[in-house]
Amino acid sequence: MDIRTVSLAPVIRLAFALGVSLGLVGCDRGGEPAGTATAGTDAPVAIVATTGMIGDVVSAIGGDRVAVTTLIGPGIDPHLYQPTRDDIVAIRGARLVFYNGLLLEGKMTDALVSAATEGRKVFAVTELLSESDLLEPEDYEGAFDPHVWMDPARWAHAVDVVRDRLIEHDPGGEAVYAANAEAFLTELDAVDAYAERVLSTVPEASRVVVTAHDAFNYFGERFGFDVVGIQGISTESEAGIRDIERLVALLVERRVGAVFVESTVSDRNVQALISGARARGHEVVIGGSLFSDAMGDPGTYEGTYLGMIDHNVTTISRALGGEAPAAGSAGRLDGADDGP
Repeated sequence: MDIRTVSLAPVIRLAFALGVSLGLVGCDRGGEPAGTATAGTDAPVAIVATTGMIGDVVSAIGGDRVAVTTLIGPGIDPHLYQPTRDDIVAIRGARLVFYNGLLLEGKMTDALVSAATEGRKVFAVTELLSESDLLEPEDYEGAFDPHVWMDPARWAHAVDVVRDRLIEHDPGGEAVYAANAEAFLTELDAVDAYAERVLSTVPEASRVVVTAHDAFNYFGERFGFDVVGIQGISTESEAGIRDIERLVALLVERRVGAVFVESTVSDRNVQALISGARARGHEVVIGGSLFSDAMGDPGTYEGTYLGMIDHNVTTISRALGGEAPAAGSAGRLDGADDGP
């Protein structure tokens, strides 16, 4: 399947709810922000990305023509992240800023709006997604689920956004940006095809992914899995006793044998599920740790977007009774069974 064939038309929505690029509404004062490269010079373009998933795409497409600063690193929850003074300095000094949108970076809103009104170009990588391609959970107050990177087909359009915005800013690098984007999409196609293959080996009755918070809905829709998060879409929500009891009943009824922890979320509630199921005579184990809102450590395969997806897919498949090589799609995973 070519993941670029998914139809995603632009729509207009509130800027931070859907992720409309603030660079389109920012007041352009005609000057270059201090400390940034001007298009056409030999110096790399200074770019800020809010999350590692976005930073990885920008780095892959931009290559040596860009210098990327990522604000939210491994193991850090973007839902709760408070921008630091250094973050504000980085945003104000960047020529381009790429963020996720869909309310993922809620606490960073003021900094992004300020940068846009000062003439910085601030773009949401989700700007090409249509409302029909976004999930709107019942308990999320009319907003959309921001975890679109969990579906490689949707995330492919983030590649299109980054490529086009880089070309728009730096026309001299068009050939480089286009070639790098095409290469990245080819790799993304391969990981997506691998995911389809190994996840299809999980017995249908076992296709239930229970995690610490509701970050895997796009994954579930894409690959045909039921997904249950103990907390809601945002980790700011709290799971109550009734939530735990309800999920314990689900584990027992569906005979789910494994649940998953996440690299950015406490495992306290997951452990409560395991204890509750055991009290009712059903043994549940931790199937592994998944990357949800952040990737692995820099310099590792799991610290890339492709490695993040490869790890998650491989871990889920093996834990739920499917067939997948421990080293993943390209033999590059380190300890897929043990998690990050």
